[in-house]
Amino acid sequence: MNTETLFPSPSILDNDFYKFTMQCAVVQLFPDVKARYTFINRGAHVFPEGFGDALKAQVASMAGLQLTKEEHRYLTASCPYLNAAYLDLLAGYRYDPSEVHIVQEGGEVEVSVEGHWFRTILWEVPLLFLISELYYRLTGQERAGDEQVIGNTIEKTSIYKELDVPVAEFGTRRRHSYKVQQLVVDTLTKHGGKNFVGTSNVHLAMRSKTKPIGTHAHEWFMFHAAKYGFTMANALSLEHWTDVYRGDLGVALSDTYTNDVFFEQFDKKFAKLFDGVRHDSGDPIEYAEKVIAHYQGLGINPAYKFIIFSDGLNTEKVAEITHATKGKIGISFGIGTNLTNDVGLKPMNIVIKLTAVQFDGKRWVSTVKLSDEKGKHTGEPRMIRLAKEVLGIE
Repeated sequence: MNTETLFPSPSILDNDFYKFTMQCAVVQLFPDVKARYTFINRGAHVFPEGFGDALKAQVASMAGLQLTKEEHRYLTASCPYLNAAYLDLLAGYRYDPSEVHIVQEGGEVEVSVEGHWFRTILWEVPLLFLISELYYRLTGQERAGDEQVIGNTIEKTSIYKELDVPVAEFGTRRRHSYKVQQLVVDTLTKHGGKNFVGTSNVHLAMRSKTKPIGTHAHEWFMFHAAKYGFTMANALSLEHWTDVYRGDLGVALSDTYTNDVFFEQFDKKFAKLFDGVRHDSGDPIEYAEKVIAHYQGLGINPAYKFIIFSDGLNTEKVAEITHATKGKIGISFGIGTNLTNDVGLKPMNIVIKLTAVQFDGKRWVSTVKLSDEKGKHTGEPRMIRLAKEVLGIE
């Protein structure tokens, strides 16, 4: 492979923050669990010849990353809820490319990851952004220039400032490239004022002196369903999260097994313990109305809670949600692809999901995610049917 195609990640912290917060929790509570992740090509993208070998070279380049002393000091000062033992473990962590398996047949590429959960948990986001950037390079697609990327970001920022809403950048996993994400975060930092509240990318948060944002992802709940059963997944996921973080990182993701099922278990205890919830599928305005009603039904003033909206947002959606919900409950927006891959090319529609876990050293248990959007369901069909039956989902 031409070495000019290599673009190694600049830092081990070039990853979404919730990967580190979940890793810390996994190390404490489930250190012996093994995990399997699978790449899902939702957009049916056709990969060029040689893509698989090029991706293997990119993955191999990740092995050289390690936490620097400066990064260790940054995490210690900025994230006191990440305990010293975990940060020392992270300092000794190295990506192991042997955990990643890549096969290409024609225009199709299969990618999977397998190993101890606390180790493999960091692979998802880097694999996605490596696939995205490599795809654009090897298919010869030219993006818009830096000035246009900066101009587009300034224009969006002015809209969010006019709406007077908090906005965070959530676009690491499907970014066009590191360069574009860096331009976007730098522009938001310079022009966003108080309305730019941070980024999910820990490396860029450190670099721009802004806040790293994130708590947990769907895989946290998917694991708990595989180990404890679908009916216990939400409650035990939240319980274990509070056991580790004791009130910090208090935003709960609600849609792993549909939002309605989640709120059946999001009782007064959890509603008070968690600062708010994150919306990631389904109609956002209907969701906000349900959340407000849920808090009111528990005797909690929604004005003291908030929703982070993070599902496929752009300026039009943010404006619509803001006009419908502002003043009724706290609101914030995590915007991904529309910021980091709005460069005149079609963004990739790709994900990597936790597909199985092993917690007894013998058998693998398939995992399931039931989004409020049926196209986002993941898992074996029989397990999806079982989850729906157990949870009473049509």
